[in-house]
Amino acid sequence: MHYMSNSIVKDGKAVQLDDGVYWVGALDPDLRSFDIILNTANGTSYNSYLIKGSEGVAIVDTVKSEFSHEFFARLESVADYSDIKVIVLNHLEPDHTGALPELLQRAPHAKVYISERAQGMLKALLKSNTDDLEYQAVTTGEQVSLGDCTLTFLNTPFLHWPDTQCTYLEEREILFSGDVFGCHFCDSRLFNDKVGDFRFSFDYYYAHIMRPFKKWVLEALDLIDPLSLRIIAPTHGPILRDRPRRYVNHYRELATTSLSGELGTNEKSMIIFYMSSYGNTARMAEAISAGAQSVDGVRVSLFDLQGGETEPFVDLIEEADALVLGSPTINGDAVKPVWDLLSSLIVVNLKGKLGAAFGSYGWTGEAVRMIEDRLRGLKLRVPKQGIRVKLIPTDEELQQCFDFGNDISSILVGSYQDKKVLEMAEL
Repeated sequence: MHYMSNSIVKDGKAVQLDDGVYWVGALDPDLRSFDIILNTANGTSYNSYLIKGSEGVAIVDTVKSEFSHEFFARLESVADYSDIKVIVLNHLEPDHTGALPELLQRAPHAKVYISERAQGMLKALLKSNTDDLEYQAVTTGEQVSLGDCTLTFLNTPFLHWPDTQCTYLEEREILFSGDVFGCHFCDSRLFNDKVGDFRFSFDYYYAHIMRPFKKWVLEALDLIDPLSLRIIAPTHGPILRDRPRRYVNHYRELATTSLSGELGTNEKSMIIFYMSSYGNTARMAEAISAGAQSVDGVRVSLFDLQGGETEPFVDLIEEADALVLGSPTINGDAVKPVWDLLSSLIVVNLKGKLGAAFGSYGWTGEAVRMIEDRLRGLKLRVPKQGIRVKLIPTDEELQQCFDFGNDISSILVGSYQDKKVLEMAEL
């Protein structure tokens, strides 16, 4: 048993959020890694909700299958299965739908409401013929009534799967937000004004789950902003009943580009990273940087990866227009800090940015091509074949590096006209 003083969650009992609204979820305090990519220092919660209306009961999301017994016990403490008329699935990931198959058996007359994109996923999830399953695909503005309670659906795709939506209980001003505004933070005191300090977990969750979908976050916030909000009820972490609007505003801050205030209206940003064993790749980097700076309208930043950790550079790369990487070839590969930097970029959207690579070598020189392949894998455009220099660059080769930087900047601002830009398929 996990003991915590002032616990609100009791075994087998639902927790009331508001008049006729209950938490019927589960706590998972022992979880230490979620979906491989997230550390969970004190576990997580699987938040499911029950709404009692004058004309029936609605369930909003369920729990991970291993915790189904807790979910059903809490549900049974406040409602009968025969009263369940509506099952809303804001997101079909297994940690929210694990108890769904059993719930459908216990409440076979209930109608399932999902987003339009979730239809194929629902069939795959149930692994059976769903022809007899009564479900309805909904989008923004559509509603379902429980008599004195009205659920309104908001289509919020890619937060963080294509199927995601939010559900708003109008009469109680409660937003059941799915993964949005959630975090992996397990605390049996349940509410944000009672639990421990979860600010780090909230921002950490955003950075690793929502950050790659900033565009979609901002679109979702535009739908949520006009709503009156007394409570935000996410599928993970604390229920936000104390000043919930703070979390909406904070999401907008997290999703808003900050570098735009530093750059001119028409100015582009290029970042050059390099690692050098004997100074040769460093000399190439300096020449490329000088060439890139010779084009008006491009602000160039040059960083030696030997001088610090890679993680702080992620914000800069996300907001830059071009990323140029330099590495020597050692044992037939690029150096580890370059790969560390590239692997950290999976949390940001790089599609459409320009990419390029360069480096010196002693024997074989594979690093440049390997970096280019990875840049393409991250959805960057690689418009020019990278430069490789054997050992110490000559003055002529440094001039080629200068021209290379000039070309990348010219492509960036749209002034590259004299030479043919290589397409990806040609590289």
